[in-house]
Amino acid sequence: MPGDTAIATVCLSGTLEDKLAAAAAAGFHGVEIFENDLIASRRSPSEIRRLCADLGLTIDLYQPFRDFEAVPPDLLRSNLRRARRKFDLMAELGADTVLVCSSVSPDAVDDDDLAAAQLRELAELAGERGIRVAYEALAWGRFVNTYEHAWRIVRRADHPALGVCLDSFHILSRRSDPRAIRTIPGEKIFFLQLADAPLLDMDVLHWSRHHRLFPGQGAFDLTAFTGHVLAAGYRGPLSLEVFNDVFRQADPRPAAVDAMRSLVALRESVGVLEVPEAPRLGGHAFAELAVPGAVLAGLGFAHVGTHRSKPVQLWQQGSARLLVNEAAADGTISALGLTSADPAGSARRAETLLAPVLPREHGPAEADLSAIAAPDGTEIFFCDGDEWLQDFVPTGAAPSGAGITGIDHIALTQPFDHFDEATLFYRSVLGLRPEPVAEFAAPFGLVRSRAVGDGDVRLTLDSALVRRGEWAPGVPSPQHIALACDDALAVARALREGGAPLLEIPGNYYDDLEARFDLPFAAELRENSVLYDRDEHGEFLHFCTELAGSRVFFEVVQRIGGYRGYGVVNTPVSMTAHRERRLSLAR
Repeated sequence: MPGDTAIATVCLSGTLEDKLAAAAAAGFHGVEIFENDLIASRRSPSEIRRLCADLGLTIDLYQPFRDFEAVPPDLLRSNLRRARRKFDLMAELGADTVLVCSSVSPDAVDDDDLAAAQLRELAELAGERGIRVAYEALAWGRFVNTYEHAWRIVRRADHPALGVCLDSFHILSRRSDPRAIRTIPGEKIFFLQLADAPLLDMDVLHWSRHHRLFPGQGAFDLTAFTGHVLAAGYRGPLSLEVFNDVFRQADPRPAAVDAMRSLVALRESVGVLEVPEAPRLGGHAFAELAVPGAVLAGLGFAHVGTHRSKPVQLWQQGSARLLVNEAAADGTISALGLTSADPAGSARRAETLLAPVLPREHGPAEADLSAIAAPDGTEIFFCDGDEWLQDFVPTGAAPSGAGITGIDHIALTQPFDHFDEATLFYRSVLGLRPEPVAEFAAPFGLVRSRAVGDGDVRLTLDSALVRRGEWAPGVPSPQHIALACDDALAVARALREGGAPLLEIPGNYYDDLEARFDLPFAAELRENSVLYDRDEHGEFLHFCTELAGSRVFFEVVQRIGGYRGYGVVNTPVSMTAHRERRLSLAR
């Protein structure tokens, strides 16, 4: 049934036993067993069958069977012998569907009649054993590389044990129009494999083997694609087949949970699973971190409250509220508070989408906030307006203020192997919209960045593509909080006069800026180390503090007009300036 879920063992790392255990723990109904995983296992096919049964998993597909059709008679005899052995194995394994990929063999010929006749012979052999043959067009198949062509051959073969396997990557990577899938009878669609991917301009085989993603992590419209398949009458499982270098090195259990989350979100989007709707998020209620209070005081914040039962201070300026957790690790942004139109509904959706719900202890006079954990361990609280402020005893202090009005966005560095998982998490669990991935050459290697947001909630997810060595910046997973203002130049002047440790930007940056733009305030930018960017919607002024502790710094930003970006073009400049400052302090 289309409500069932399956995952190919090739998606996960580890031994076959590791993969099966992870799939079962994540709640999958079935698996596709990739032949290489079975070959490497010490367990016999019958033992694997019993293990799957014990884990509550069905074996929905055995794959792949390669280079079968449109070959000379002597090679056909060899292929049929190979098929008989595989069908014997499948009987022991308890699998009733085999995936046959369109041929890439140099021995194959471009002859649809011959391909259909030989596939019919294979289907006859399979049908006698109660096995179905699902024929799939590889995007790089020698002669058959589109699903339309594969379906024409299957239709010509006209055998009840022969149908097609539709794979979203093979279809969408070739920019094929999936709407014609609706013309294929549902009972002839034997299997559906799903994978997302970023849009890349590269050889399709390399793209397929290394860069596939789980649904919702890439750029393919899998909702529309899956909708066409279901409209055709397909009633089999929604199965993931994802080749990805990172996933195949990651811990299989969280990777399997991420995979299941992608299918929950996809099933919701096509209407085969009811999931609590993501309530509207109203903005950043607070960010919790561990920095010295003197740092915040230097930025114009005031200590306005003390938590009733925890070692946490509330600092505020404008509507920007920061919680200083005196028990947290130095510099860490440990938690985010997001205002939700329905905090309980946000929590219910998060739990349905497999987000870990965190246990919470609170006193009788304290707010009962729901909290979940993001993939990087950051705690996310759902707040109902300002109700959470009752947890703090007012100090009576009032912020003098330096012009900061609120929180613009928060930047969280993600472990390299969790970058795509984080995108899916914020997209599916919180309903935030991801922006295209930006990559830039930083002083210490290539950095990948992706913004996710909706209205006044903005996050940027950053990751270094290569782990840094000891020679690099010496900052483990840097994070920052971007504070909004109405006049960045005025705030920079006020903070500098107050002694705030602002980051100095080199003159070369401003020489280049003045060559590119004729700005009437260029001298003021230079004087105050304020960076500049613009897009088709507006302008962006921003500047940074030095590190406050070991990981966190602050950024002050001004959006002019409808500027939508985050000043990523200037990040290599600020990263270099940060490192030079740390080296000078060390000296």
